[in-house]
Amino acid sequence: MALTLEQAQRVGYTCLKALLRFAFMVANNLVAIPSYVLYLIVLQPLRILDSKSFWYIEGVLFKWLLAMVASWGWWAGYTVVEWGDDVKAVSEDEAMVLVNHQATGDVCTLMMCLQDKGTVVRQMMWLMDHIFKYTNFGIVSLIHGDFFIRQGKAHRDQQLVLLKDHLEKYYWSRNRKWIVLFPEGGFLRKRRETSQAFAKKNNLPFLKHVTLPRLGATQVILKTLVAPQENGTPPGGDAVRKESKSKGLQWVIDTTIAYPKAEPIDIQTWILGYRQPTVTHVHYRIFPVKDVPAEPEALTNWLYQRFIEKEDLLTHFYETGAFPPPQGQTKAISREMTLSNLWLVAIQSFAFLSGGMWYCLFQYLYHCLF
Repeated sequence: MALTLEQAQRVGYTCLKALLRFAFMVANNLVAIPSYVLYLIVLQPLRILDSKSFWYIEGVLFKWLLAMVASWGWWAGYTVVEWGDDVKAVSEDEAMVLVNHQATGDVCTLMMCLQDKGTVVRQMMWLMDHIFKYTNFGIVSLIHGDFFIRQGKAHRDQQLVLLKDHLEKYYWSRNRKWIVLFPEGGFLRKRRETSQAFAKKNNLPFLKHVTLPRLGATQVILKTLVAPQENGTPPGGDAVRKESKSKGLQWVIDTTIAYPKAEPIDIQTWILGYRQPTVTHVHYRIFPVKDVPAEPEALTNWLYQRFIEKEDLLTHFYETGAFPPPQGQTKAISREMTLSNLWLVAIQSFAFLSGGMWYCLFQYLYHCLF
């Protein structure tokens, strides 16, 4: 079927827009990421003299970098509507965030919707697949202190030991508050069949929109970061915890991401912007950590129950276009998440000015030396 003139113009416009957006993204990365690294190299004496101030500055720069990623989607019309509990109320407390995982765009969505949650973004730690270490953003996450986890049975036990050591070494010393993980251990499309087979074998619920979560990382985080009086969990890294005046994890935030028509956004779409403007819906439910069981079997059941609830939430969303109201209420209330265009432009301007400054400085040094 031949394209009409109008359709050809639309395709041409979409391709041109995608090309320009890609060029902007490349330029954005080329100035922002080296600038982040160079600022922190210059500030190494401060790290020795006043570690707290150094990691505060690093957190601010990290938040701005994530805001740049958020801006790519925001300016393409990819926005977020939030449902359920208001997580701003616990933004200054320590929390573990459990998120369902459908596509690479899930991370971008979180980078966007957490921007207006106080100090959360600059003081958060991410658990992500080790392959992310080798992307353009890997050096940033490495410096920030995120944890790269290697999937697969062959690596599982070793990775959990490394995670515990990583948390004890970096979580309190860098004043982290929120830790984000995807307990399913992979994308929905890759894990669904295996998860359903496991559920059938073990007489567990059949899930379509999520997969059964894995216990390991969640258990290690709770054992290591929860204060011993909260749920009977033995203490981990007590000396560093006391020095940082941490109260330990206080909340578990069960986060459910839903895309219209169950069509998730991937990172390519986020960058190129060829998809029509889309509203992603994010549902939060907050649990006090004292209500989360510490024993492995009880914790496994508790975690399974959270993902069974996610299945119900997503089924309702895909049928009605909205999440159901909380128990005991008749109407669900949504909140539109917003970002300031002026703020985003200011951050982008700072990145490009910083890139120009470093370029001129290196040019000057080169001419002086050679």
